[in-house]
Amino acid sequence: MRIGIGYDVHKLVDDRPLILGGITIPYPKGLLGHSDADVLTHAIMDSMLGALALGDIGKHFPDTDLKYKNISSIKLLYYVNNLIINKGYTIGNIDSIIIAQEPKIFPYIDKMRNCISKTLNIDIDLISIKATTEEGLGFTGRKEGISSKSICLLNKKIE
Repeated sequence: MRIGIGYDVHKLVDDRPLILGGITIPYPKGLLGHSDADVLTHAIMDSMLGALALGDIGKHFPDTDLKYKNISSIKLLYYVNNLIINKGYTIGNIDSIIIAQEPKIFPYIDKMRNCISKTLNIDIDLISIKATTEEGLGFTGRKEGISSKSICLLNKKIE
């Protein structure tokens, strides 16, 4: 059994779609980043990679590599999952949280869980996504950005 933690943050800007957990959420701003800047999926990938001491997403998908420019983070999640499988592990569960003052995330949580579970080819009940605000405090409270945290439990495959 291995446990990893992940964290990501991106700035909110005009003229970008807001993508969280592989889902486009209607909002006047989106997250700035080299890829689609999906903070939830980035945090999940980092927690998976961290559980096996495989570095972070910057190591695997550097922002200096043009092949990752505007790429869907769901595609990157699929790649990370294959790394985990090839190391002989399966996902026990993922618990994550999105920190954002706006927009309200709750209406999209089931769609995000479904997208991630399909990408990872695991039961949706193994994925928890929660959302919170910071009561107007900090950069997320001032609506300057969105952050996400994730923890992942990996189990060694029994053969």
